[in-house]
Amino acid sequence: MLKPVIQEETTGCGIASVAYILGKTYSEMKATANAMGIYAEDKSLWSDTQYVRKMLSRAGVETSSDEIPFESWRALPDLALLSIKYHQENGKNFWHWVVFKRIDGEEFVLDSASYLPSNIRTDFNEMQPKWFIKVKNV
Repeated sequence: MLKPVIQEETTGCGIASVAYILGKTYSEMKATANAMGIYAEDKSLWSDTQYVRKMLSRAGVETSSDEIPFESWRALPDLALLSIKYHQENGKNFWHWVVFKRIDGEEFVLDSASYLPSNIRTDFNEMQPKWFIKVKNV
Protein backbone atom coordinates (compact mmCIF):
# COMPACT_ATOMS: atom_id res chain seq x y z
CA MET A 1 0.00 0.00 0.00
CA LEU A 2 1.27 3.45 -0.89
CA LYS A 3 0.26 5.73 1.95
CA PRO A 4 3.14 8.12 2.57
CA VAL A 5 3.95 9.35 6.06
CA ILE A 6 4.47 13.12 6.15
CA GLN A 7 7.22 14.44 8.39
CA GLU A 8 5.93 16.79 11.07
CA GLU A 9 9.31 18.41 11.73
CA THR A 10 11.84 19.93 9.35
CA THR A 11 14.36 17.21 10.18
CA GLY A 12 11.91 14.33 10.55
CA CYS A 13 12.49 12.61 7.19
CA GLY A 14 14.29 9.62 8.75
CA ILE A 15 11.55 9.10 11.34
CA ALA A 16 8.85 9.44 8.64
CA SER A 17 10.64 7.00 6.30
CA VAL A 18 10.98 4.38 9.03
CA ALA A 19 7.34 4.95 10.06
CA TYR A 20 6.24 4.20 6.48
CA ILE A 21 8.31 1.01 6.31
CA LEU A 22 6.93 -0.19 9.65
CA GLY A 23 3.32 0.84 8.92
CA LYS A 24 3.20 3.40 11.73
CA THR A 25 2.09 7.00 11.95
CA TYR A 26 4.64 9.77 12.32
CA SER A 27 3.65 10.41 15.94
CA GLU A 28 3.89 6.69 16.84
CA MET A 29 7.36 6.45 15.31
CA LYS A 30 8.46 9.73 16.87
CA ALA A 31 7.47 8.42 20.33
CA THR A 32 9.46 5.22 19.71
CA ALA A 33 12.44 7.19 18.40
CA ASN A 34 12.37 9.59 21.36
CA ALA A 35 12.26 6.65 23.78
CA MET A 36 15.44 5.41 22.04
CA GLY A 37 17.11 8.81 22.46
CA ILE A 38 16.55 9.78 18.82
CA TYR A 39 15.11 13.27 18.24
CA ALA A 40 14.23 14.99 14.95
CA GLU A 41 15.82 18.22 16.21
CA ASP A 42 19.20 16.45 16.26
CA LYS A 43 20.93 17.59 13.06
CA SER A 44 23.07 14.45 13.06
CA LEU A 45 19.93 12.63 11.87
CA TRP A 46 20.73 14.24 8.52
CA SER A 47 24.27 12.99 8.45
CA ASP A 48 24.35 9.58 10.16
CA THR A 49 22.76 6.38 8.88
CA GLN A 50 22.79 4.57 12.24
CA TYR A 51 19.60 6.22 13.53
CA VAL A 52 17.32 4.76 10.86
CA ARG A 53 19.08 1.40 11.15
CA LYS A 54 18.53 1.34 14.94
CA MET A 55 14.83 2.15 14.61
CA LEU A 56 14.32 -0.56 11.98
CA SER A 57 16.43 -3.09 13.88
CA ARG A 58 14.39 -2.57 17.05
CA ALA A 59 11.31 -3.58 15.02
CA GLY A 60 13.10 -6.69 13.75
CA VAL A 61 13.77 -5.30 10.26
CA GLU A 62 17.19 -6.06 8.81
CA THR A 63 19.08 -3.61 6.60
CA SER A 64 22.24 -3.79 4.53
CA SER A 65 25.24 -3.10 6.73
CA ASP A 66 26.70 -0.53 4.35
CA GLU A 67 25.42 2.26 2.16
CA ILE A 68 25.37 1.00 -1.41
CA PRO A 69 26.25 3.51 -4.16
CA PHE A 70 23.29 4.35 -6.39
CA GLU A 71 23.79 3.16 -9.97
CA SER A 72 20.32 3.12 -11.48
CA TRP A 73 16.66 2.91 -10.48
CA ARG A 74 16.44 -0.60 -12.00
CA ALA A 75 19.35 -1.80 -9.86
CA LEU A 76 17.59 -0.90 -6.60
CA PRO A 77 16.05 -3.64 -4.44
CA ASP A 78 12.25 -3.67 -4.08
CA LEU A 79 12.49 -1.69 -0.82
CA ALA A 80 15.23 0.73 0.13
CA LEU A 81 15.99 3.87 2.10
CA LEU A 82 17.41 6.31 -0.40
CA SER A 83 19.50 9.44 0.17
CA ILE A 84 18.59 12.39 -2.04
CA LYS A 85 19.45 16.10 -1.83
CA TYR A 86 22.94 15.05 -0.79
CA HIS A 87 25.23 17.97 0.06
CA GLN A 88 28.02 19.03 2.39
CA GLU A 89 28.07 21.76 5.02
CA ASN A 90 31.31 22.52 6.84
CA GLY A 91 32.76 19.21 5.66
CA LYS A 92 29.79 17.21 6.97
CA ASN A 93 27.49 15.14 4.72
CA PHE A 94 23.75 15.83 4.75
CA TRP A 95 20.82 14.34 2.80
CA HIS A 96 17.07 13.82 2.78
CA TRP A 97 15.70 10.31 3.41
CA VAL A 98 13.05 8.87 1.09
CA VAL A 99 11.70 5.34 0.63
CA PHE A 100 12.01 3.57 -2.71
CA LYS A 101 9.42 0.87 -3.32
CA ARG A 102 8.80 -1.43 -6.29
CA ILE A 103 5.39 -3.12 -6.57
CA ASP A 104 4.72 -5.51 -9.46
CA GLY A 105 7.48 -3.86 -11.49
CA GLU A 106 6.24 -0.30 -10.86
CA GLU A 107 8.63 2.03 -9.07
CA PHE A 108 7.75 4.77 -6.59
CA VAL A 109 9.53 7.09 -4.20
CA LEU A 110 7.69 8.01 -1.03
CA ASP A 111 8.93 11.41 0.04
CA SER A 112 7.82 12.71 3.44
CA ALA A 113 8.44 16.42 2.69
CA SER A 114 5.29 18.38 3.57
CA TYR A 115 5.74 20.98 0.79
CA LEU A 116 5.41 18.52 -2.13
CA PRO A 117 2.26 18.52 -4.29
CA SER A 118 2.37 14.70 -4.14
CA ASN A 119 4.36 12.58 -1.71
CA ILE A 120 4.30 9.61 -4.10
CA ARG A 121 6.96 10.55 -6.62
CA THR A 122 7.76 9.14 -10.04
CA ASP A 123 9.80 12.14 -11.25
CA PHE A 124 12.98 10.06 -11.12
CA ASN A 125 15.01 12.49 -13.25
CA GLU A 126 14.48 15.21 -10.61
CA MET A 127 16.03 13.17 -7.81
CA GLN A 128 19.74 12.52 -7.66
CA PRO A 129 20.23 9.64 -5.21
CA LYS A 130 23.72 9.25 -3.78
CA TRP A 131 23.36 5.81 -2.16
CA PHE A 132 20.82 3.52 -0.55
CA ILE A 133 20.30 1.12 2.32
CA LYS A 134 18.60 -2.14 1.36
CA VAL A 135 15.65 -2.97 3.62
CA LYS A 136 15.14 -6.71 4.09
CA ASN A 137 12.50 -9.01 5.63
CA VAL A 138 9.61 -6.54 6.02
